[in-house]
Amino acid sequence: MNNYFSIQDIDCLNEWIEEAIKIKNKPLVDKTLGEDKTIGLLFFNPSLRTRLSTQKAAFNLGMNVIVMNFTDQGWSLEYGDGTVMDQGNSEHIKEAAQVVSQYCDVLAIRAFAKLENREDDYSENVLKSFIKYASVPVINMESATSHPLQALTDAITITEHKIIDKPKVVLSWAPHPKALPQAVANSFVEMMQRMDADFVITHPKGYELASQITKEVPIDYNQENALKDADFVYVKNWSSYEDYGAILHQDPAWRITEKKMKLTNDAKFMHCLPVRRNVVVDDAVIDSQNSIVIEQANNRTYAAQLVLKKILEKV
Repeated sequence: MNNYFSIQDIDCLNEWIEEAIKIKNKPLVDKTLGEDKTIGLLFFNPSLRTRLSTQKAAFNLGMNVIVMNFTDQGWSLEYGDGTVMDQGNSEHIKEAAQVVSQYCDVLAIRAFAKLENREDDYSENVLKSFIKYASVPVINMESATSHPLQALTDAITITEHKIIDKPKVVLSWAPHPKALPQAVANSFVEMMQRMDADFVITHPKGYELASQITKEVPIDYNQENALKDADFVYVKNWSSYEDYGAILHQDPAWRITEKKMKLTNDAKFMHCLPVRRNVVVDDAVIDSQNSIVIEQANNRTYAAQLVLKKILEKV
């Protein structure tokens, strides 16, 4: 594996999950694999779990870590070919990617959707430009349209907690005061298509994800009906895909409550975090024994460590 750009870079999911769980049980078993190797973490957007878990994963493998926040530390980058750079951007990706490649053995990049132009966001210009011009492997720490480290984490977490071979998994939209990207939802949908799960998406009309991603996954516009007999309830907000980036409404009736969770098969509650309490989900749900959001966050380290291990074995 040269890069980890999407979950399509996972060759055998079951083997990856099994290996991640082994890493979790013995996180320091490969502590010399990354000795004298350096990972550069480049952030174009804020992060808590992604940043810290990827750093911890690198440390567990014996790597050095360099962190740079482009929001306030780096030059603004230009990505266009043939651009006359007489405006705001100070450095071209062609130089930037090649330069940081000289300092690092692996790069990991986080760059959210701007939610202004769907075509621009779905072209994945930032990540793909780094992959094109960097001379070292690149890891996606969340891009405009996907979050493959989170999706791998979710697969690990569901595998650890499922009690039947084919659990019912529900991805539910929830209200949020801001317009959020589709990245987490997109990757979760793609991951569930690769797992043995009875999977359904529920959201209000108008919040359909890209059809090339959801494909034949059933969509239920009635949240309570979708939640019936669920074993896992994954909750996430995303803004409109068709009316790109728009908040069509903020219907509080879609918030996850104790009453709704009683419709499920004693389901585990999942969320990638951060979460707006009492907007997305009630305190009583996220603080309940069936909430596995903290364990889910912990698994971020082992998902990242597995990806790094596979890349280091080829560097």
